[in-house]
Amino acid sequence: MEIILTSIAISICAIFLGICAWRFFNWLWLKPKKLEKYLRQQGLNGNSYKLFFGDLKVGYMISKEAKSKPMNFSHDITQRVSPLLHKTFTNYGKIAFTWFGPRPVVLINDAEMVKDIFSKPYIFVKPENYHIIKLLIKGLATANKDIWSRHRKIINPAFHLEKLKIMVPIFYSCCYDMVSKWEKIVTENGSYELDLWPNLEILTSNALSKAAFGSNYEEGKKIFDLQMELSELVMKSFPLPGASLLPTKTNRRVKEIAKEVRSSIQGIITKRLKAMERENAGISYDDLLGVLLESNSRQIKGVNKNLGMSIEEVIEECEFFYFAGHESTSVLIMWAIILLSKHLDWQERARQEILQVFGGQKPDFDDLSRLKIVNMILLETLRLYPPGVMFARVLGETTKLGNITLPCGVQVNIPTLFVHRDQEIWGNNANEFNPERFSEGVASSTNGKFGYFPFGFGPRVCIGQNFAMLEAKVALAMFLQHFTFDISPSYVHAPYLVVTLQAQYGAQVILRKVVKSE
Repeated sequence: MEIILTSIAISICAIFLGICAWRFFNWLWLKPKKLEKYLRQQGLNGNSYKLFFGDLKVGYMISKEAKSKPMNFSHDITQRVSPLLHKTFTNYGKIAFTWFGPRPVVLINDAEMVKDIFSKPYIFVKPENYHIIKLLIKGLATANKDIWSRHRKIINPAFHLEKLKIMVPIFYSCCYDMVSKWEKIVTENGSYELDLWPNLEILTSNALSKAAFGSNYEEGKKIFDLQMELSELVMKSFPLPGASLLPTKTNRRVKEIAKEVRSSIQGIITKRLKAMERENAGISYDDLLGVLLESNSRQIKGVNKNLGMSIEEVIEECEFFYFAGHESTSVLIMWAIILLSKHLDWQERARQEILQVFGGQKPDFDDLSRLKIVNMILLETLRLYPPGVMFARVLGETTKLGNITLPCGVQVNIPTLFVHRDQEIWGNNANEFNPERFSEGVASSTNGKFGYFPFGFGPRVCIGQNFAMLEAKVALAMFLQHFTFDISPSYVHAPYLVVTLQAQYGAQVILRKVVKSE
């Protein structure tokens, strides 16, 4: 009897191991090869699948090589920032596929298809299988379908026009502090070499701490520093599927940082909730956190309390606000000043417009909308150097896209950098800095075609885009009122990706005071 039971146990184990082995083999080889055959039958081309790694290994190597070499000051940066995609589009055309391990990723470099993808958020959903990336990007940015719809409804009031107007004095105050700091290091007729990046990180983090959480920079500094370290670690990690789950030193540190960030933000939220309870809702908070908590409270007290967000969900939204809110804005301001430091004619045009609209006065919300040239410059900066260079979506069901049909579960990536440089949309000067193209608005700049989406498009367009643009306008207005910027001889043009599009060797400019006319 004992021998029979042992034989049965061995048989069960053998069957179980056999099933596991078959599933692993199917995941690692059969399914990828089947999908590759299907995609080729649809007319798509790409590299043949390589066991386990796909294109990850070659992508990692050519990206490492690209980052090792600076470039001449050119805006044709796709080969340095996204070398694998550049190579794929060169070899296989605008619609192609590449491999993220055993998973195919369809690359859509066709503007009309991109528009179709953005317009169907319930079919083309956000990926949910990038564990390590979700440590940085979460909440509304990664939620799908009904969860996304519920969160968006609660968060929307924080970004209404009347709330944004309240932010202008906050932005002004933070920019004034930075201007005062710079004035101390520049003599009346002298100059100073300044690395913009660390200064702008402080500026936007300070502004976000006050605008979003009502706290000062010192309270938010810990969160800011931790998130910067986290983003560096995430981007340095080899993107092997499942690698984030291994007990490596880097992964342990990533988890420690994520835990610390969550704890710090939870502390801010807990203090606010206690304050709101003490005041018995007698005070209305105008910062983003206050508006978010009040909006969420109304939902919870409504007919269906399940329409509200849990504290865990509120924490996730605040984590993403804090990361995206200062990171994307500081990147935008940095590249705008770098571009104006090379194109001094546009810098002077912007300064004259600012002085005409504001004189030496504080920026005012209504007057900010009159800064047409400044707006053109920011739009062109976002075209050439968008903070995020890629949008990723996954098909929730088998779907026809253009003249191809893609199966459920396949990921599609939208390469912003490439569409923003498509000569069929932007003309032969697509790689040139020319804000004039936006003189009549975005639609006219593309001759009515779709092809501009630095903040996304459609129902899932970035909820904070007006917040970022407003802060950037205030910063440029303040800085150009007081200083001129020239590119420094020590500046090395080397855009590269650290979650957002940054300057690898810093953003050095020569700072001088504006000489005021009598």
